[in-house]
Amino acid sequence: MPHPYVLLSAAVSLDGYLDDTGPERLLLSSPADFDRVDEVRASVDAVLVGAGTIRADNPRLLVYSPERRAARVAAGLAEYPLKVAVSASGELDPRARFWHTGGEKVLYTTDEGARRARRAGVAADVVPLGAVLDWGLLLEHLYDVRGVRRLMVEGGGTVHTQLLQQQLVDEVQLVLAPLFVGDPEAPRLFGPGAYQGGRLRLVETRAIEDVVLMRYEPTAPGTADRVVPADRHWLRLACELAAQCPPSRTAFSVGAVVVAADGTELARGYSREAGDPVVHAEEAALAKVDPADPRLAGATVYSSLEPCARRASRPRPCARLILDAGVRRVVTAWREPDTFVEGADGAGVLAAGGAEVVVVPEYEGSAKEPNRHLPG
Repeated sequence: MPHPYVLLSAAVSLDGYLDDTGPERLLLSSPADFDRVDEVRASVDAVLVGAGTIRADNPRLLVYSPERRAARVAAGLAEYPLKVAVSASGELDPRARFWHTGGEKVLYTTDEGARRARRAGVAADVVPLGAVLDWGLLLEHLYDVRGVRRLMVEGGGTVHTQLLQQQLVDEVQLVLAPLFVGDPEAPRLFGPGAYQGGRLRLVETRAIEDVVLMRYEPTAPGTADRVVPADRHWLRLACELAAQCPPSRTAFSVGAVVVAADGTELARGYSREAGDPVVHAEEAALAKVDPADPRLAGATVYSSLEPCARRASRPRPCARLILDAGVRRVVTAWREPDTFVEGADGAGVLAAGGAEVVVVPEYEGSAKEPNRHLPG
């Protein structure tokens, strides 16, 4: 099921703390950065926090700028984004400011937590998710039932940790503040546990007064048929590469990226690259990787169009090239139509060779765009 785009937002000290242990909240961001956060809040459909943040900070989580609220209303949106709370226990103070400011609120909890929250009179739409909290179900409900397409997560550390460890995060926006906390009892941003392998991709750095904003995207592909945010990033790149193809009336424009299991990009390519009128995207990308590279066995090939099963211009189709390279996972946006080859079934060839083929249809439109001139 589709999920919202999940953006984690946090500010930390130089030694990685979210707060100190004093009675007042430690202000880590600068005034200009608080304004940036307000701008991001105004741009999303929902803002989410965990129960610990509500208890510790008693936040309102509002869009404070009247101009930004007015712009939301003018665009046909609610004045404030949906406010989302998450609590396994449902033990929340119904007097907290979170419930009595801003627009609509929803609480996701367990079956038992829902009973507690309703008895306490929490002023929110209470949604039980079963015996335990299931982040996948929560995100599906937000997308499907609440229409949330962009979700900003503002804490706390437990929520951020769980979402990252379950590979449900599309972007991390981290602000680094020029101070130290040094108290082992103070809350940290991320807890211990198993995270995705490899390095995240740095998208942006920006100085904002005396703090620094860093934006990161995950890079490690999913496994088997599980689609994670990094899969969407790489597939989007493949679709962007397709737009670079020299146009043709007799062949598709396709982009492809080969990515190792740790998120390292091994190669990329696109149809008719370097002036070769018959080269295919997957072929162009794989040609740039050493066939002996051991990372190919755990790699994923992202292709805007299903790899071909039959072709006249080369002895081996792309599905066979992928299998011969040792790759056993392919993510694509669009199944090949019968425009040039009737009954094309590259996915079938790949599956028969032991590869997992994952189709992410939300990118089909992007994959089709550079091919709009073709018949059918």
